[in-house]
Parts: sequence; structure tokens; C-alpha cells
Amino acid sequence: MPVVDVDPDELRRLVGTEDDDETLKSELFALGLEFEGETDDGEFQLEFAPDRLDRLSVEGIARSLRYQYGEDRGVYVPTTNDAEWLIEVDETVPEERPYVTGAIVRDVNLSEDGLDSLIQLQEKLHATMGRTRAKGAIGIHDLAMLKGRAADDDRAKSIQYRGVEPNGDRFVPLDDDAERTPAEVLETHPTGETYGHIVEGMDRYPAIYDDIGLFSFPPVINGKRTEVETDTRDLLIEMTGTDQWTIDKMLNIVCYALDARGGRIEEVNVVYDDRRLLRPDLSTSTKTVSHERIETVIGIDIAGNDVVDLLERAGLDATVEEVGDEELVYEVEIPPYRVDVLHPLDIVDDVGRAYGFNDLEPKYPDVSTVGGRHERSRLEDAARDALVGLGFEDLLNFHLTNEAELFGRMGIDPDDDAVGAHEPPTITEPYSEEYTVVRTWLLPSLLMVLENNTHRQYPQDLAEIGLAAAVDHDEPTHVAEHRAIAGVLARTDASYEDAKARLQAIATAFGKSLETPPTDHPSFIDGRAARIVLDGESVGVVGELHPRVLVEHDLELPVAGFEFRLDGLA
Repeated sequence: MPVVDVDPDELRRLVGTEDDDETLKSELFALGLEFEGETDDGEFQLEFAPDRLDRLSVEGIARSLRYQYGEDRGVYVPTTNDAEWLIEVDETVPEERPYVTGAIVRDVNLSEDGLDSLIQLQEKLHATMGRTRAKGAIGIHDLAMLKGRAADDDRAKSIQYRGVEPNGDRFVPLDDDAERTPAEVLETHPTGETYGHIVEGMDRYPAIYDDIGLFSFPPVINGKRTEVETDTRDLLIEMTGTDQWTIDKMLNIVCYALDARGGRIEEVNVVYDDRRLLRPDLSTSTKTVSHERIETVIGIDIAGNDVVDLLERAGLDATVEEVGDEELVYEVEIPPYRVDVLHPLDIVDDVGRAYGFNDLEPKYPDVSTVGGRHERSRLEDAARDALVGLGFEDLLNFHLTNEAELFGRMGIDPDDDAVGAHEPPTITEPYSEEYTVVRTWLLPSLLMVLENNTHRQYPQDLAEIGLAAAVDHDEPTHVAEHRAIAGVLARTDASYEDAKARLQAIATAFGKSLETPPTDHPSFIDGRAARIVLDGESVGVVGELHPRVLVEHDLELPVAGFEFRLDGLA
């Protein structure tokens, strides 16, 4: 989940409130923002669901709080000045990255806090919507340092988005003092080394020019000539990517943040060979939702005018129509920075949050059946009790991860004949490159926890009972799911025998016979790994983690571990 650092004093100033820290945390929690701690500078660390990308900055969070407090109501769209600049798209632009968008922001007040917030917003958007810059990348420049080319029409000033040879034109990148070609940036600059893989294999690299020359090498790095400082007042925002909708929405979020800092948004003409776009696109969209659905989903009886009031307090606008037998339907207007509203239920969620989920009264369901615990749940609880009794700390990790964590860092390949080596179910449109697949086994999740806990005291004995899944075209959903048990022992004397002893205790507690014939597994040391066989059925693996796996996770002491299917204990 994204975590944003927010200065509480800056947040109070933008909201216009004098609430103390505890009250502020409570109000933020009501918005769905969880307080995760404080930085050394006293900034709040706030975690939230990655759908509300407009809250990736203090300005966006302040906007939501102002709506929650009733200080603002309804849809707000900034006014824009007419375009004075063009972005001309040349035919040499690499086909792998064909799209560009942009805006001018004038008279913005960039204090030190404002500049830090802008940089954080840029990087958080890169990590989420931008797919670590692969799908969309943001460049922010000091407009005063640009010299516009003479455009063909309206005496406008233009910059050009085009391709550049890897060893072509030179420029001075950020955090550097020497002129370099794009290829040299990829070879010698730390940022080039980090993001160079995005342009790898392109015959020409993406580049943006003004009348002086190359000043931006997206998606890798900007030029030093146009670096933004606290005394910068006029900005050029340019974004390139693989999808026009994505970069246009990223642009809207940045423009709204700068509008909150007093900036005046100025349009830019984006000129392709076959079309001309006026950006930023601050047009609103609409969704319809029925009154009945709102009441049914939230579980309340509410008047139509109260629903409109709640929608306005959520930053939306609505008109009410009567359809059929006096059924109320709301046509809801959605502001351009809301990229998360995809379905009427998203509108219902906004109504519920504005109403206050804590104010909902619990109700018994109107059904005649009596619920009970599922047998699998009983088995899981019993196994969890056994693990805790053996000294393990019980964990609950995310089911979503990425292929590098599942396979690369564990030394296995999805095609291997080994526990955990299966084709993972993939997320078609992931919000982050950190969460692109459903995990196929649990041990990588436990190793990630150990990696994050190297500053904690040892020994660390961790266990988890959770979901794992793999692609299986014989299943109706094409995905086979199962519950698994995994455990790790991280200590100076951790050994195969320690892990097997705990396995034996679990097997005995459930009346199962345990056998551990030797096996090979790429994640474990050769000769120190075995299959887990319960009542004659092979259900998992146990052993000592291979040194290369430990090094990959920055672990400096031995780790023994095991993983097996929960149904092996049934």
C-alpha cells in the first residue's frame, strides 16, 4: 500500500483547522488513511488504498478533509488560461512510447514544503499509475529556462517531443555537471542505471527539445537547465507514456495539487500528425446510481436530498430524477482528478464514507439460517494454535506479490518441479509493480518479513497460514487455490533438525505420521532439504534456506523453514 509522509502543520494550514494531532489522525482514519507512525522530522506516515491517487500529496489529503469538514462542497474545476505553448509530436518519436501531454502552471508558490510535496507526488505517481515510469513518467521544469521554438500558428511557442539517437545530442542531466548523450546517461548516471531498462532496445530514445536543445530525456531524467527551485514561479509539466488516458489523469492530479498552492493552470496544445489535443483535460464525467441501491448496500433509510448533500460533501455533484414508479436515480458528476470512480458502487462507497461508517447501526440479516464455522476454518484455527504453542509468531501477509519475490529472489523458476514453482495468476491492470501476481507459495512472504526485521532482536520464529494459488486450466476459474502452512526459524543455530522437530510436533498433534525423504529444491541447501510426507501423501518441503537466498534478503544468519498444504492435516 502507498505510504505518504505528511507534515501535520502543513496539513492544518491547507485545511484551515487547528485540530490537535489525535483529532487529525481520527479524521484521517475516517477517510480511509491509516496512521503508520512518524518520521524523524515528526511527519505523519499515512497508508491508504491505492485507488485514491489524488491523495498522494498533502494537497490532495487537505482537499478531502475540507470536504469532510464541510468547508468545500461539490465538484471543483480550476479555471484555465488559453494556451500559449504547443507540444509538437514528431514522427521520430519511438513507437514504444508514443504519447505525451502537458500543462503550464504560473505563479505557483513553491515553499520548501511545497517543493518536497511536489517531488513526493511525482515519485508516488511514478510508482503507482506510472508503473515505475514504464507506463507514464512526469517531467516538471522551470518555464523561465525554456526558449520556445517558433510555431506555425497563432504565434505560439512550442517544444518538440521526438526521438534521439542513443549517442546523439548531449545535455547536462540532473545531479550532474557534465554534458552526456542519452546512452552515456544510462551507463554512468545512477538514475540512468535504475530506469534505463525502460528504453532498452529502442532504436531512438524519447526526448523533448526547446529552441536551445534537448532538455528532457523521458522516462529517465530531466535536464539540469530546467531544474525547479523554491523560487521558481512558472512551471512546464510534461508527461510521456504508453497510454494517453493514464498520463492525462496523472497530469490532472498534479495540476490540482499545484492549484492548491495558488498556481494558475494554463492550457497546452498537443499536436499529433492526425489530431490536436487541448490539455489538461479537466472535463468531468458522470455515473448514475439508484436511490434503492444506495439504501440497500449501505443498509440505511435516507431521504433523497440527504443523499445529494452527502455526495456534495464527498466532492461530487448530483441531480435527481424520478424514474418509473417514483424511483429516484442520481446522475453524479465526477471531478477530473478522481481516477478511481469506475462503477456505481464507487459512488455508493463515497456516500457511505460521507455518512460515516462508524455511525451505521448493526442489523441482523433477514435470513432464517444460523451460521457456523466451516470445517476448514476449524482446522486452520487448530493448526494456528499448534504453531503458536511451538513458539511461532503468527503472521498475516498480502496474497499479492510479484514474480521477482516469488521466484527470482528464491532461486527458482516457475517451470521447476518444486514446491512453489507454478505459473502464478496475474493481475491484468495492477496499480503497482510490487503487486502483480497472486503468490504461489508462502515462504517468500516470510523471507520478506525477515528482510524488513533485520533491526529486530533474534531469534525470530515466524509462521503463516494463508492462501496460495496457481494457474490451472482444468478449473472453472482457471485458477487452483489452496491454503498452506509455512514457518521459518531465523537464529544463529537454525538447522534442518530444528524445523523437522517442529513439523513432527505438529504431525503428532493431528495424529499424522511424518516422513521426510531427501529431495532437491533450489531454495534450500543441497543435502539439507526433504519432502514433507503426511500419512503417505507428499504435501510440502522442509530444509535450510540456501545462502544465496539469505544474501538476496540481506540476512546474515541461518534460516530453516518449511511449507506444506493445510489439507495434509485433515
